[in-house]
Amino acid sequence: MSEVALLQIIGLCVVGVGVAILLFIKAQFLRVVGFVVIVLGTFALIALGVPQMPSLPPAEEKFDVASIKTPADMAAIGQKIFFSKGQCALCHSIGPSESARCPDLKGIGAKLTREFIYESLTQPQAYIYLDYRHEGPPKEYPARMPYINKNPIGLSKNEILSVIAFLQQMSGEPITVSPSEIEMPGAPKMAEAAPTTMVQAQ
Repeated sequence: MSEVALLQIIGLCVVGVGVAILLFIKAQFLRVVGFVVIVLGTFALIALGVPQMPSLPPAEEKFDVASIKTPADMAAIGQKIFFSKGQCALCHSIGPSESARCPDLKGIGAKLTREFIYESLTQPQAYIYLDYRHEGPPKEYPARMPYINKNPIGLSKNEILSVIAFLQQMSGEPITVSPSEIEMPGAPKMAEAAPTTMVQAQ
């Protein structure tokens, strides 16, 4: 029996007790108490009849390496991470938004290289580019970019590459992240691979 069903039975019992008091007891004070009990029991039954929704944290996306066959698969996972574990959408918008606390990411995959995006996620204070839009005056944003690869967000390299794939796909650009770059669970980590690539690109 569920907790709600048990509470509904208790509520019915309370209402029944109130009705019995009103029917069989003549004392004025006890009849008032019986009426109050009926009212409270009825409100409880109405409240318990409202569908209950547990307040749970968002489900954490699982990175199933075996399910990734193409760059589009990575982008699909990256989109889920962008809106859930990565918490990117808490500050960034995809499209103009006056309430955005951080830059609009629409088309960002066409404006920045994957190496620059990787650096922006893992070393966000290394280089702050105010006029990233190439139009209008530079804009200061109130929120400071957190380190995506460290707590409390703590995305893995696989997850970061997937987010980059999503940003590129969203921008209509070819996805330059390959499934072959995914680190297999238990394999030696290559955390410095992307920064090394970035240095070579520079």
